[in-house]
Amino acid sequence: MAKSSTRLVLICGLPASGKSTLARQLAPKIPAIRLDKDAWVTQLGADLWDEEFRVRLEHQLWVHSQDLLAQGQSVILEWGHWARVERDQKRLGARALGVGVELHYLDAPLEELIERAERRNASGEWTASPMTRAHFERWATIFQPPDEEETLLFDKPVAEG
Repeated sequence: MAKSSTRLVLICGLPASGKSTLARQLAPKIPAIRLDKDAWVTQLGADLWDEEFRVRLEHQLWVHSQDLLAQGQSVILEWGHWARVERDQKRLGARALGVGVELHYLDAPLEELIERAERRNASGEWTASPMTRAHFERWATIFQPPDEEETLLFDKPVAEG
């Protein structure tokens, strides 16, 4: 695979915003390896609410991503990327490897996210402790959505359109 076509795709958004759905749609089009942190946590038998484990896993997935990118394999990082500093780190790391970087920000109204999470909880699709309205209200105060200035630092998405 030509390195010039290799890219890192960051999926950014709160829980239930559609990150996994979008990543599944993009992966075959790019083509890219999807790294879904929640799926890894679950498959490794850990608790999705164990923040310390999630941070360690996210670090290891990023190390793995850099290896894949350096070998010419595009990667989709399918977790929230809530903080600007986190998105900057990934963008700069990928650029240092000479690959393109896309940011896909999924924005949805808080009420819609809560309704989706409630459906997910009820369906049994989400096997961890339920996500509640209180979680979403707290997360909305922590999440740093990308602004127009930041968005311009990323490459225009190629797979959409």
